[in-house]
Amino acid sequence: MEWAGDRRTHSMIASADQLVDLVSAVLDAPRPWSVTQLGHPVLRRPAIRYEGQLSDELLHRLLDAMRGHLPGRGVGLAAPQLGIPLSLAVVEDPATVPAELAEVRQRWPQPLLELVNPVVTPIGTQRRSFYEGCLSMVGYTAVVSRHHRVQLDASDRNGNAYSHELTGWPARIAQHETDHLGGVVYLDQAEPRSMCTMDNYERFWNQPTPAEAGGFLGFAVD
Repeated sequence: MEWAGDRRTHSMIASADQLVDLVSAVLDAPRPWSVTQLGHPVLRRPAIRYEGQLSDELLHRLLDAMRGHLPGRGVGLAAPQLGIPLSLAVVEDPATVPAELAEVRQRWPQPLLELVNPVVTPIGTQRRSFYEGCLSMVGYTAVVSRHHRVQLDASDRNGNAYSHELTGWPARIAQHETDHLGGVVYLDQAEPRSMCTMDNYERFWNQPTPAEAGGFLGFAVD
């Protein structure tokens, strides 16, 4: 699936029929998907609130396929990353990381969450800084300071509302994915001096926290 030459924006995808056609095209595209990369306008517009524009069967197929794209690639995916301007995302993290990283980053397995029209609300004032990457900016990473605890309010595929309190890495993932639904990417909130290629991250800065990188490169770390 290649959307690089597709200039459709929200003003051009206004009807439910157009959204159905777009989602159907995404689902029919060869797998694995080629995730929409930074520069596409769909990543810079707030997503349209989901209000039943798709049939239940099509919505379920889309959410299942989004989840199926994650293993070995990422821990979250938002519909705009597939060129679909709807407020939908999925999160799932097996957290298969060394115990030291799991402890420092408070990264533990996060079972599947389907995010339909999600809202994230910070709890308290604590923040944490860690390197992040994104499927829509392949090959790069940067340090982002995020809220340590949040409340996630959303609905699942069946329209059932739920609320979860998330801490540590699950809270970070939820913030990252809901940012996508607001037209925001992690680079907008990153520490500019921390930005690097994944190769150089692995070579120089792959530590449990970005403290050493901050000290050497000259940026603050929460």
